[in-house]
Amino acid sequence: MRLLLRLLLLFAMAVGLAVASRFNPGNVVLFYPPYRIDLSLNFFLLLLALLFWLCFLLLDALSITQKMPSRVAAYRREKRAREGHQALRDSLKALFEGRFGHAEKAAIRAGDSPENAGLAALIGARAAHRMQQTARRDEWLHRIVEDTGLRTARLMTMLELLVDEHKPERALEAVSELNASGTRHIHVLRLALKASHQARDWPEVLRLVRTLDKNNALHPVASRRLRELAYDNLLSDRSNDAESIRRMWAVVPASDRTAPLVAVRAAEAFGSRGLADEARSIIERALAVEWDERLIKAYRDVAAVESTATLLAQIEHCEAWVLQRPTDPDLALTLGTLCLKQKLWGKAQRHLEQALSNASETETTRTSHLKLAQLHESLNHAEQAAAHYRQCALSGLLDQTRHPVASTS
Repeated sequence: MRLLLRLLLLFAMAVGLAVASRFNPGNVVLFYPPYRIDLSLNFFLLLLALLFWLCFLLLDALSITQKMPSRVAAYRREKRAREGHQALRDSLKALFEGRFGHAEKAAIRAGDSPENAGLAALIGARAAHRMQQTARRDEWLHRIVEDTGLRTARLMTMLELLVDEHKPERALEAVSELNASGTRHIHVLRLALKASHQARDWPEVLRLVRTLDKNNALHPVASRRLRELAYDNLLSDRSNDAESIRRMWAVVPASDRTAPLVAVRAAEAFGSRGLADEARSIIERALAVEWDERLIKAYRDVAAVESTATLLAQIEHCEAWVLQRPTDPDLALTLGTLCLKQKLWGKAQRHLEQALSNASETETTRTSHLKLAQLHESLNHAEQAAAHYRQCALSGLLDQTRHPVASTS
């Protein structure tokens, strides 16, 4: 419709000009001696319009000619940008496909475009890392050291790759730089946790685990395992004296103190430094929360001195637990061991034989035979003591046959 209206307007203008020119009797004389040119006014106006149109075309051609170099340069820039964008897409696609060599080559092409150079360097660094080319990876990252806009992205990439390479010292340096810039989001904390774990910085592991737990950013099973591992290493450190162990245990949260592994390690740490009362108290509190065979075994190892009120209290605790768990072999073995130490021969023999009859593990069987042998030896029952010693030795040989690697190590 618009084209039709324009054609009608053009035809109307042509008709109007044709009609108007019939009533225009004017002439134009161009005199340049000895020449004289007579033109009608209509023809002169037509020539003037044609001259104006030619001048316009000439000026337009000159303008286009002047702009040609800049237009060519702009075209080349746009072409390089298009090729750079395509190379960047190709490098990302190859990286996700696991074709790291292709990804790095495409990143080199994408780096020719200044606006893509930074992102291409990050992709190239990841591709080189996957190919275990650490020198090239570091070279890629060094290219964007001065790029402030990609500082966080560079440090995050460096942190992730160094953690994957098991270089915790350099990874923690990247964490320090990120913290200095105020970048402390969840992914940084997770990577910092991995780096601290690799560096065996157990206090920092505990701090990061607590922070991630507050943000619900760590699976409960993983959180518990990491806390247990950290406490295990901290409490097993032989360089700590009794006062250091006390100070360390004082800052352990109540929820962690009753975890079986943590309580066992704490009891071992306190007991080895002559703090048996604290060790027994730790195990009793942990058993009140969660029953675990590791705890009852540790309770056996921190038995009090013979003929003391503390040893009698331990026996009373075990007797109360036996009422709740009458078929637990480790509990029966512990109670029998404590009674043996207190020289309650009848009770000791009864509970040790019960542990022997309910035992399913070789270690429990061997220890039960050993304690029964010691009991009969104390009562001058030489034959019965020898029989139990023999069974104890046979249990040890059987265990070595079943687990030869563990026994030789």
